[in-house]
Amino acid sequence: MTMNKIKGVLFDLDGTLADTAPDLVHALNLSLQERGIASKSIDNLRSAASHGSLALVKAGIPELSHELQIEVQQALLVHYQRVNGEKASLFSGFDDFLLLLEQRDIPYGVVTNKQARFTRPLVKALNIEHKLTSIISGDSTQHSKPHTAPMLLAAQQINCLPQDILYIGDAERDLIAARNAGMKGAIALWGYLSEQDKPNEWPSDFQFSKVADLHQAFLNKS
Repeated sequence: MTMNKIKGVLFDLDGTLADTAPDLVHALNLSLQERGIASKSIDNLRSAASHGSLALVKAGIPELSHELQIEVQQALLVHYQRVNGEKASLFSGFDDFLLLLEQRDIPYGVVTNKQARFTRPLVKALNIEHKLTSIISGDSTQHSKPHTAPMLLAAQQINCLPQDILYIGDAERDLIAARNAGMKGAIALWGYLSEQDKPNEWPSDFQFSKVADLHQAFLNKS
């Protein structure tokens, strides 16, 4: 399968387009410090960063009660609103790849489960807000991924048929959403995958180890 029929590209945000784990773990550690709990290493938590704030908290303090985890999560969200975008960056290679899409008049956008109050400031901090034809957050529709609703709304906004869209993500729900929406799915193996993840069992059309491989696939597109 080639990229020849791809007319639009959609990305997951955390762990696919942007490395947001530094901000998320920083916000977690601020909330832990307030409670006298030792800070956690980003190396041990990076794979949890794609799965929401509560998953990140549970990965960081699995031994503590659910009640305390919820308390830490709420504090994390408060801190994250303040530090969102400070340490985040596009994954290496995306500046060139996005430029290639623009040069070929291929519209692109983001479909994330992150709430809009975090998504919009983040893409602005990443300096890509003005480049995105669609920005769909977890609360843009009544359902979030793996439901097809946000995927199909993004397809409308970039004015492409679902079958002509490549969706790139680093979690199983991303690939399920793409397949169910009728899109081509690609796994971002550079993302926040854990040792427990089994990407070979996800419903995908492509797998890319690094952004440069994705870029090369589009360079070969006729």
